[in-house]
Amino acid sequence: MFTFLKSMFEKKQPIKERLPFYDIVCPFCFSKFEPDQVVFRATHDRPDDEVYALQEDHVLNAYRDKFGLDAIEELEAVIDPESIPEENHIYVDQVLVGVTDRYGVVSKRRLCPNCHNELPITAGKAPSNIISIVGASQVGKSVYMTSLIHTLQNTTANHFNAACMPLNAQISRKFREQYEAPLFERGQLLDSTQKEQRQEPFIFQFVFKDSEQAPLILVFFDVAGEGMVDREYLEIYAAHVKNSSGILFLVDPLQIKTIRDRFLLHAGDEPGEFTARYDEPREVVITLFENFIGYQEQSKTNIPTAVVLTKSDMLHAIKEEEGTYIQPNSNIFRNFVHQQYLNTSEFENINGEVSRFIEKVDRPFKDALEVYFTNVAYFAVSALGSNPVNQKVSGVVTPVRVDEPFIWLLHQLDYIEGRER
Repeated sequence: MFTFLKSMFEKKQPIKERLPFYDIVCPFCFSKFEPDQVVFRATHDRPDDEVYALQEDHVLNAYRDKFGLDAIEELEAVIDPESIPEENHIYVDQVLVGVTDRYGVVSKRRLCPNCHNELPITAGKAPSNIISIVGASQVGKSVYMTSLIHTLQNTTANHFNAACMPLNAQISRKFREQYEAPLFERGQLLDSTQKEQRQEPFIFQFVFKDSEQAPLILVFFDVAGEGMVDREYLEIYAAHVKNSSGILFLVDPLQIKTIRDRFLLHAGDEPGEFTARYDEPREVVITLFENFIGYQEQSKTNIPTAVVLTKSDMLHAIKEEEGTYIQPNSNIFRNFVHQQYLNTSEFENINGEVSRFIEKVDRPFKDALEVYFTNVAYFAVSALGSNPVNQKVSGVVTPVRVDEPFIWLLHQLDYIEGRER
């Protein structure tokens, strides 16, 4: 059994070589297509030519309507490359990046053929890896995403001889002003994502300094928690999960009734506000099944799925030396830094411990996961390092094991090695 596990985790040649081009996954509508299927937005308009005149883009407005956004009345024309002679197609490294229209004007504004949103400049030149962050309401998805991206940029990337950067200045500014600065500089907890808010994806590049190694385009998508148990809402967002390269499935310990009851026991006369506001983790699994897993082969998904127990620092309250659930010397409370490779010994320890913990406290959830997901691993993280009081973090934000699930996903996608030491 040990030999089997060792061979399963220790992949000898994991480095993913750079290919000439890659399929594109649109970071807005999450449809998948080849690079030569893009269309272009003209960079000029011609009032005397109805084809190139300013006009309504019905495809783009249909997408905007789905998210409750106002329609755009007039835009430059959409150019289908098939209407342009082949000699007027512009390629860079075998990727179609531009066309010269019949007026001799070049357009390099590539659009998704299905929603007409403008694609990232790197689309088709690097793998599009959507990392979906799912979980019920109040589980802390926004806080975890912020802590993870901050950690990837400031420490993890350097440990793997890479750099993690926002795709453009707009994403950089929004992430810093609305997410990173409030949390890491002012210690303010982020508001929960609302269903009514249209969620722009956060697109980052994870680029290795070895130019032979393929970079990753990471699309972090923060879906409102209450939407994860709302079938109608999730129908809009299911495509992003279906086309994901990896899933971070977040579980708050307080979602689990057994743990809530033990917290209530310790809390005495001040139980707090958490007793009735949580959806069970299993309900999220069921909704995902209804929207996409049930349509897969054998009604299962093989997308690598990291089940992440969040707010692990709260478990200090229920640790016991001879405890049924968790002991004071648990790996859950100890930070670990993976460098250059996934330490498989450390991974197996945390995976085994959290798996057994969830089996004890919520067997129906674990059973549901094992029925519908074929590639699952278990982790515990603390995005803040301590439990906030009145929406404020006391002291410095010190994440614990926050990047470990992502590093496991890198290993599953053959970007890094897994070794015992």
